[in-house]
Amino acid sequence: MQEPDGHDAFVPFADDATVRQIAAFSIENGTTAIALHGGLDITRDRHGLARARELKAILDAIVAHLSEQDLPEAVVEERPASRTVPNPFAGT
Repeated sequence: MQEPDGHDAFVPFADDATVRQIAAFSIENGTTAIALHGGLDITRDRHGLARARELKAILDAIVAHLSEQDLPEAVVEERPASRTVPNPFAGT
C-alpha cells in the first residue's frame, strides 16, 4: 500500500526493518518501539509544509495504532545477556 506522496505506508510496530527518512530525520520501525533520530527543519515554505505533513501522517498512524491497543502501563525492555571478553592487550 502506498501513500499519496509515493512512499510505502508506514505500519507502526509491524517489523524491525522499516525506516522512513524525512530530510536528516529518521523514523525506525520496531515491533516493541519506534525510534526517532536526527534533526528536521520545518521551514516556512512549501518544502517545510510537505515535511510537516509527512511527519504528522506518521505520528498520526502511531497514535492511532497505540489507541487501538490494550496497553500495559510500561514496557519492560529485555537486554541481551552481556559476556566478558578477555582483553587481548593485557599481559603481553
